[in-house]
Amino acid sequence: METTVSANTLVIRKNEGADHIKLDYVAVKNAAMTLRAINHKLRQQIVKLLEENKRMNVTDIYVKLRLEQSVASQHLAILRRANIVITERDGKFIHYALNHARIASVAKFVNELVHSDDSAN
Repeated sequence: METTVSANTLVIRKNEGADHIKLDYVAVKNAAMTLRAINHKLRQQIVKLLEENKRMNVTDIYVKLRLEQSVASQHLAILRRANIVITERDGKFIHYALNHARIASVAKFVNELVHSDDSAN
């Protein structure tokens, strides 16, 4: 088994043939950021609130969760960077909604990660 490491990628060759595993460190970092964004109690409460209400602005969110506006905004920014929520501007208001497609793909990834068949290696 041969291993090659570049600045952003690890390549492991299983044999002399074409079989290899490529691990992109930038992609791993982005995936970790997304999982960290979801793995936080307050952000999980925000996601649940958005699921129940479909669309809310930051004022509605911080009032409902009894938070400081700055705290709600910081956590929404983390969810936005992870593409867990989407935004829609309506005049001076920004409304937040869940990105259901992104959440579904994260759930699928986590399920595959947790239930991967290690005996295949």
